[in-house]
Amino acid sequence: MIAFRRILVIVRQWQLLATILFATAVYLLFSHVPVLEPVGDRVGPFLTSLMPYIIFMMLYTSFCKIRLSELRLHTWHFIIQAIRASLSLLAVGLVFLIDDYTWKVVGIGIFICVVSPTAAASPVITEKLGGNLSSLTAFLVLGNLVTAVLIPLLFPMVNPGADMPFLQSAWMVLRKVSAVLLLPLMLAILTRLFLPRVADWFQHRKNLSFYLWCTNLSIITGVTWQNLLHSGVHGGVLIALLFIPLPVTLLLFTIGKAVGHHYGDSVTAGQALGQKNTSVAIWLTLQFLNPIAAIAPGAYIIWQNIVNAVQLHWKEKYGYLKW
Repeated sequence: MIAFRRILVIVRQWQLLATILFATAVYLLFSHVPVLEPVGDRVGPFLTSLMPYIIFMMLYTSFCKIRLSELRLHTWHFIIQAIRASLSLLAVGLVFLIDDYTWKVVGIGIFICVVSPTAAASPVITEKLGGNLSSLTAFLVLGNLVTAVLIPLLFPMVNPGADMPFLQSAWMVLRKVSAVLLLPLMLAILTRLFLPRVADWFQHRKNLSFYLWCTNLSIITGVTWQNLLHSGVHGGVLIALLFIPLPVTLLLFTIGKAVGHHYGDSVTAGQALGQKNTSVAIWLTLQFLNPIAAIAPGAYIIWQNIVNAVQLHWKEKYGYLKW
């Protein structure tokens, strides 16, 4: 009994890593045990189809906690968005520079990692790390507005082989992005104005977005394993898709922290640029780009959650962040 309680304590301390390990075990079980494979073949696509709805709910529950008076934009918000857009353009240039189709998928993967919006669960984790919740929430709103423009403009650029014209392709992406990112914002604002009791209910469920994030993380982990095991890529390309997202993760967190440090908001800015909602990007990648490239943001989400898990552990153990 004591050993079981200790295990529960460890799981609570490392919830993000526990989610990844649990999802990995479940996926491998239902994809490699013959008697369970038919169940996995049916349930897997269904869970994947739920991703945009879970993303919607994550954002809606987060935005319902916003009081409009708290939405104050800061200078570093615009600097971080400018850095994100600039790095995304550099990644598009990298895709164009790679002639080999096999390796071009790595460039697309890097682009997806960089262009991804800030995670919907970032306010929850930022608050646990001692950051500024209202500041990051305002950044999250701004970031989703920028994403609704940035992704439709850049996605067609990295997929010039598509059969439809650029503007038509951009409009198609914009419609899907708007439905997932902007609609929950508008509904949350209406909820706050006309159904304040409903908004207050979400306000007191501080971990709801976090648990929705863990649910999406488990689905993304499964999708990552599926893409990994069925991609047909191997050797250097596979290693690059799995491990290049690690330095990208560390780079984005570092840049964000450096900008935030200048404005006295290091933790918040680090999470704003480094903690990505790659579930949006993976979903869009499966829709419009090379499915193999989805391995990279899948790996990114694992690396970023390892970073956040270590940070949360340090915060709980030492009372402050070492990085």
